Amino acid sequence: MKKLSNYFAYAICLIAMSFSTGAFTNAYANNLPGQPVDLTYAAEKALPAVVHIKYLQNSKIQTVDVQDDPFGDFFDPFGFFGNPGNRGSQKRKIQTPKREGAGSGVIISSDGYIVTNNHVVDGADELTVTLDDNREFSARIIGTDKKTDLALIKIDGKNLPTLPIGDSDKLKVGEWVLAVGNPFNLSSTVTAGIISAKARSLGANDIESFIQTDAAINAGNSGGALVNVKGELIGINAMLYSQTGSYSGYGFAIPTTIMNKIVADLKTYGTVQRAVLGIEGADVNKYVDQQKENGKEIDLGTMEGIYVSKVSEDGAGFEAGIEEGDVITAVDGKKIKKMAELQEYLANKRPGEKVTITFLHNKRQKTAAVTLKNEQGNTKVIKNADLDVLGGNFREINESEKKQLNISYGLMVMKVNDGAFKEAGINKGFIIQKVNDVTMKTIDDLQKAVKEASVSKDPVLYIQGVYPTGKKSYFAVPISK
Repeated sequence: MKKLSNYFAYAICLIAMSFSTGAFTNAYANNLPGQPVDLTYAAEKALPAVVHIKYLQNSKIQTVDVQDDPFGDFFDPFGFFGNPGNRGSQKRKIQTPKREGAGSGVIISSDGYIVTNNHVVDGADELTVTLDDNREFSARIIGTDKKTDLALIKIDGKNLPTLPIGDSDKLKVGEWVLAVGNPFNLSSTVTAGIISAKARSLGANDIESFIQTDAAINAGNSGGALVNVKGELIGINAMLYSQTGSYSGYGFAIPTTIMNKIVADLKTYGTVQRAVLGIEGADVNKYVDQQKENGKEIDLGTMEGIYVSKVSEDGAGFEAGIEEGDVITAVDGKKIKKMAELQEYLANKRPGEKVTITFLHNKRQKTAAVTLKNEQGNTKVIKNADLDVLGGNFREINESEKKQLNISYGLMVMKVNDGAFKEAGINKGFIIQKVNDVTMKTIDDLQKAVKEASVSKDPVLYIQGVYPTGKKSYFAVPISK
C-alpha cells in the first residue's frame, strides 16, 4: 500500500506540474486515443502569420487575328484570291479587361518573405498583402515556380509574425491539422480535419507529392497554411478535389519538404535548381494492373516501387546503368513505393549532388551512385527563369546530332509544356539554330534572346531551326512581357 500511495502522490505531482505549465491539456489529451484534440494553440500561432493577397492585373492592349469575312473560305476554298483558311484576317488591337483575384500566403520570416501559390500571383501587376491585424503592404515577386505551383513574394516590414516550419515527413495519416486562409475573401478563417493521405499524385503538374486532407479548403485558401497541432507549418494549401467546385471532398497541400528547397532556390538564384534522374515511369502496382487489363501477366519481382518505362540517353539514370523495364525501389536507402515519393525526394536535391539508387534489373537487386543533372542535361547553375515563358526544356545538341544533321550548333527542345512554344506549334525534338537572327549555341544565348525580346516594343521570337528528320522550319513566337 505504501508503494502504491507513493506512485499516486507522484502522479498527482505530475498532474499539478502539467496544469501549472499549461501542457497537460495538449500533451495528455492529444496522446490518449479517442480524446478530443485542443486546436486553439495551433490556431493562435497560425492566424497572425497567414495573410490575404489581393491580385490585380491591369487592362492591356493586345494584338490578335480577327476574321472579318466568315464566308471567305466557302467562296474561295483554294486561295485563288489569297491564302486559304485566312480569309479576311486582320491584325487588330483589343483591350483586355482588368482582372482581380485573391488568395492567401504565409509569412516565413520576420523581414517579410511570404510563401504562396504561383497561381495566386502569376501575371499580377500589383499585389496587396493584408495582415491579420489589417495592416496593408505592397508586395513584389521574388520568384515563382510553375512546376510546383509555389511562389515567393516580399513585403517591406520588420518584426512581422511568422509561422515556424515543421517537418512534413513526420506527418502521419489520421493526424489532426488546420487549414488557415481567406476563403471567399473571408479573412482569418480556420478549418480542421485530418491527414487523409501522403505523397498523393493528381497529374496537376510535373512535380507533385501532395498532402491530402479533409479540412475544408475553398477558393481563396490557395497559398494558405496547413498547420499541425504544434502550430507548425507543414504544407501550403494548393487545390481541392470536388464535384461542385467548392468544398465537398478533399484538399491538397504542397509539403514543406518540397517548399523549403524551392524557397531557398528562389531566394538565392531567382529560379529553381531542379535535379532530375532522366527517367519516365509509373507506380509498379498501376503498371502491373494496366498490363493485366491488356491480358498480360507481369512479374517484376515486387509490387512496390517505380517501373522505368523510358530512360533519357543524356540523363543521370542512363549513366548509372538504369534501363527500361527496371524497378526503382529505394533512394539513399529510403524505400520508395511510388513515383510521388521519388519526386518529393529529388525535389530537395540540386544538380551535381549524388544519390544512391537501388533498383531491380531482371528481378536482381542492384545499386548505383548517380550524379543528378538539371533539365538541360548538365550540372550547371541555371541563372534565371527567363525561359519559363517558353514552356519548354532545352539542351545543347551533342556531337552525334551535329554529324547526323551536318550542323555545328543548336539547342534541342527536350520537352514542351504549357507556354509560348506549345501555342506556336513547336514540338519536342526541334533544334533551335537562330532566334531573331542571333546564333543559338548555348542556353545562355537563348535566355539573353528571351530577355531582350521581352522588353522590346515587339515581344516576338523569330525562330529558325531544323527537326531531326532534316526538315527546316521557321516560327514566330509571341511572348508576354
